[in-house]
Amino acid sequence: MKKTTPIALVAVLTLFAVLTGCNKDKTTPLSDRIKKNWTAQKVEENNVVVYTKGGTSNVKPGYSQYSLDLSNPPTVVIKQVDGFTSTGQYELQGDTKLILKSLSPAPTDGPTIEFNIGTATETSLELTRTTADRKTGGTTNKYTLANP
Repeated sequence: MKKTTPIALVAVLTLFAVLTGCNKDKTTPLSDRIKKNWTAQKVEENNVVVYTKGGTSNVKPGYSQYSLDLSNPPTVVIKQVDGFTSTGQYELQGDTKLILKSLSPAPTDGPTIEFNIGTATETSLELTRTTADRKTGGTTNKYTLANP
């Protein structure tokens, strides 16, 4: 009994060390997760789906060219539904807001575009514009973007 007690104690301590020493997966910071070139997977205007990648009856097929390149921080390149492309800077406000600023040439709504951030994974980014987009008829747009 005396010999088994130290062995049992060592076994318990080893098990404890293994279980507490293993790090759980740490969430990658948002700034790293979004650092990619994103394309439109699905777009909603005023809560109506107008584009789905690969769809055959898209109301606005022009979204197939929509892209948001955040791969070279803090530089952003945005290509909108009509093909209009602007370059500027981007910044995150916490984990909830993406701000595109100093866009040139300035888009229809001016040199700044703000989005609320929804789900953000390594392969998918959900953004909702905080103001109506005059280019799409004054709609509030929600973008589900994918990294090809």
